[in-house]
Amino acid sequence: MRRVTPTLAILLVVVVAGMTALVLLVNPNDFRAYMVQQVEQRSGYRLDLHGDLRWHVWPQMSILSGRMSLTAPGAAQPVVSAENMRLDVNLWPLLSHQLSVSQVMLKNAVVRVTPDSAEKRPQNVPQGPRNAEPPSPSDGWSFNIGQLKVADSLVIWQQAGGDEYNFRDFNLNLEQDDHKQATITLSTNLTRNQRNATVKVKGALDASQYPHRLSGQIDQLDYTLAGADIQPQGIKGSLSFQGSWNGDKQQFAVTGLQLTANDSSLSGEAEGSLAEPPRLALNLHATSLNLDNLMVNAAKRIGEGEQHATVARAPVIAEAREQSNADSPLKTLDLALKLRADSAEWRGLTLNNLQLDASNQQGLMQLNTLKGALGAGSFSVPGTVDIRQPETRVTLQPELQQVAIQPLLNALGLPESLQGTVSLSGQLSGENLSVEAAKKDWQGRAAISAENLRLAQINLQQMVRRAVARVSNRVSSEEDDEQGIKQIAGQVALNHGELTFDDLNGHGTHLALQGKGKVDLQQQQLDVTLGLKFSGWSGDDKLVAALTDQAIPLRMFGNWNNVQYTLPVDEVLRNRLQNEAKSRLNEWIDRQQEMDSRRDMKTLLRP
Repeated sequence: MRRVTPTLAILLVVVVAGMTALVLLVNPNDFRAYMVQQVEQRSGYRLDLHGDLRWHVWPQMSILSGRMSLTAPGAAQPVVSAENMRLDVNLWPLLSHQLSVSQVMLKNAVVRVTPDSAEKRPQNVPQGPRNAEPPSPSDGWSFNIGQLKVADSLVIWQQAGGDEYNFRDFNLNLEQDDHKQATITLSTNLTRNQRNATVKVKGALDASQYPHRLSGQIDQLDYTLAGADIQPQGIKGSLSFQGSWNGDKQQFAVTGLQLTANDSSLSGEAEGSLAEPPRLALNLHATSLNLDNLMVNAAKRIGEGEQHATVARAPVIAEAREQSNADSPLKTLDLALKLRADSAEWRGLTLNNLQLDASNQQGLMQLNTLKGALGAGSFSVPGTVDIRQPETRVTLQPELQQVAIQPLLNALGLPESLQGTVSLSGQLSGENLSVEAAKKDWQGRAAISAENLRLAQINLQQMVRRAVARVSNRVSSEEDDEQGIKQIAGQVALNHGELTFDDLNGHGTHLALQGKGKVDLQQQQLDVTLGLKFSGWSGDDKLVAALTDQAIPLRMFGNWNNVQYTLPVDEVLRNRLQNEAKSRLNEWIDRQQEMDSRRDMKTLLRP
């Protein structure tokens, strides 16, 4: 033990003395010109180092620099700028006068990916081949970077003519080996228009064939979205996939995609190209897709006994810029989307076996297929969505088969005053793709039919029986369990918020009806008149005939939350009896006049 301790002390003294001598003998500023030269030879970028370079020996042998910047050829602003930079170097290569950088660390840096920081080459200047290798240095120096670390920095991203996005708290750690196999960890957040997004990424990258090819995978990408126009609980999820990039053809491919968003889960693949025009093809499958948990304007059903909650809104700091189709990336993108969802939730509706096949050609979207099962019924809504103009133009051909009416009314934000099933076939068009826009600005026509239709809190048969009983006790009808309309059909027209029904014809047990009317979706007013004919009466033959043959007008009108109605049974019976009395009186007068005429003729013919 006595010999070990002195030996370790001697080794420590030697190491410290060696490092001290190395620091004293090797001036880090000797590497300045070489680093600038190598960066420019390998990338064409200009590296500017301000101030003297200095050693930092603990816990890692490092070179510290002052303010630095990295600028692309012809660019107005640097791509990277930082107040300081640290280069962790390998010790043994320094002994042979070589610079081997194990890690480059930037802190509080600003990274610009903007048009001002992009490379701008002079016109009519010949360019060498893209895969040309940089000339090897003649002085025997070597330059190698194994790790890049960016901490607490800012990334500014902007497309030409587009908005600027600031990614704050940007942290990146990239490590690569001699075979260009790299591992990446990244975290950042973005705040814009009172919305906040955070991202954390772990992945791997194969850059052995760069710039011709890149491949890699995202092992885990965790994200959160919160703020204005997002669900109160926010949107949280993860993403993973394997991807490849072909630099020669500007093409990419994604496989094994797994995406979660709140309680929605999707998988699939994608491929596309960044060559003009950009192209993207998506093929996705969702085991569950809850759109109501992802969209803030989803309809919510308020059950019995529930109360409306008062939600405190965040103060508006600045008005958000009005959205325009000019901002949409779909105007410059060719998109093909295929989506299958085993189960989906939209505005309170459960959609099963949802199928979507859509394409976009630079702003003109074709909904080739949008169909699925809705309860015991089905739906299909093909059409087009045109965003090439400032206002979105929508044309749809909806078809419904045996769809339950009540949940459909709830999804559209209308009173759930009808029960039954509806079938519909028609065409609608208008501006803007939303339920509110459809109720306000769309127009179109459709053929509509309904089965087992019931009006909430209104029993037509019972209403007529009670009205007849108040007028006369000479007729009656038997009570039955049937309270609605077995079948009704007609035409419906939508014109800027006014829904008009024409040629309504229907029937039920002991019931036949005809009618028409209109509903104002904006003013929440209705005015509908149904001509009701009932059979199954017994009693006075004249009254039975009057009730069976004469249509009784039922008019429903007013605000749909407080509907009023008129059912003038007494007037119908009175008018019918008066008309019948007048008819019999006229017949009696005609008979009397005929008898008088015959009597006068006999008097004239007497001798």
